Amino acid sequence: MSGLLTIENLDISFSVFAGEVKAVRGVSFRLDKGETLAIVGESGSGKSVTVKSIMRLLPNNAKINSGSILLDGEDLLRQNERETLKVRGQRIGMIFQDPMTALDPTMNIGDQVMESLLLHKRISRREAGKKALELLELVGITTAGKRMRHFPHQFSGGQRQRIVIAIALICSPEIIIADEPTTALDVTVQAQILELLKEIQKQLATAVIFITHDLGVVANIADRVAVMYAGKIVEIGKVDEILLNSRHPYTWGLLSAMPSHNADEKRIYTIPGTPPDMLCPPQGDAFYPRNKYALKIDTLRMPPFFQVSPTHQAATWLLAPGAPEVTPPAEIIAGRELFRERARNAR
Repeated sequence: MSGLLTIENLDISFSVFAGEVKAVRGVSFRLDKGETLAIVGESGSGKSVTVKSIMRLLPNNAKINSGSILLDGEDLLRQNERETLKVRGQRIGMIFQDPMTALDPTMNIGDQVMESLLLHKRISRREAGKKALELLELVGITTAGKRMRHFPHQFSGGQRQRIVIAIALICSPEIIIADEPTTALDVTVQAQILELLKEIQKQLATAVIFITHDLGVVANIADRVAVMYAGKIVEIGKVDEILLNSRHPYTWGLLSAMPSHNADEKRIYTIPGTPPDMLCPPQGDAFYPRNKYALKIDTLRMPPFFQVSPTHQAATWLLAPGAPEVTPPAEIIAGRELFRERARNAR
């Protein structure tokens, strides 16, 4: 496995009063230069923990038990704090979920956008101010020159998120991590922010890791998709492979839950059951208690990845030689049609 960023066999746990929460279990993936990788899954699946480990932003009770995070071949987990600070913000930028908590209420916006640039680059404050102004204009802040003197509370939620994007971009990083950047925004502003991220990614050729719990939003933004459940990646492939030819029952469930304009409003699909207790994960496939297609072996052994195509893998025993043929549920058709509709509109 090779790429701009390569994560191999990452295992992370949290020490809590009740025991050890196994949050990330053997996660491996790569991110290539200029591509957008979406990581999708329900809350608690390990998405945010995985990407925060890249930035070394885990809380004190977290423990990285094994694995490596390679940026251009250099293991970030072996770096000291000083070396980590050179990567954080300069080579890898992060867009957080809630812009109000990500921004300092006591600093004006101009100073916050310039801060990382002044820290990492040999540049005058005047030059930094010019760069900050250009970026704020790029992300759509009107009258940016005047508004650089304003404070976070003087901006709307959508504007604050645009400012957070500018902060993440100020040092021209090779990678942007967007951790559910539209969750706190209304639907109209969500669409604007997603379009902005897509446009900036094209202009700057920055690689992006986009975290979301909604498969629907990745249709027009991602090149590849990794689906996470109970701390593991259960399916990974190109965006059209995941959305049009998914093979894992959990991915089917996420697709079935996508809203459709043509769906009967009285019938909204939800995945039955709840995610497992990660203090004591199931012995076999963690999804089997919620999986109506589960086989006996699912209760005993964790499935390996099976190759669907050269770029598409899924960890389900349904792909093993001799496994019974299973037809995806009827609800998935609505999800696939919604994806096709969004793809047509994007053109």
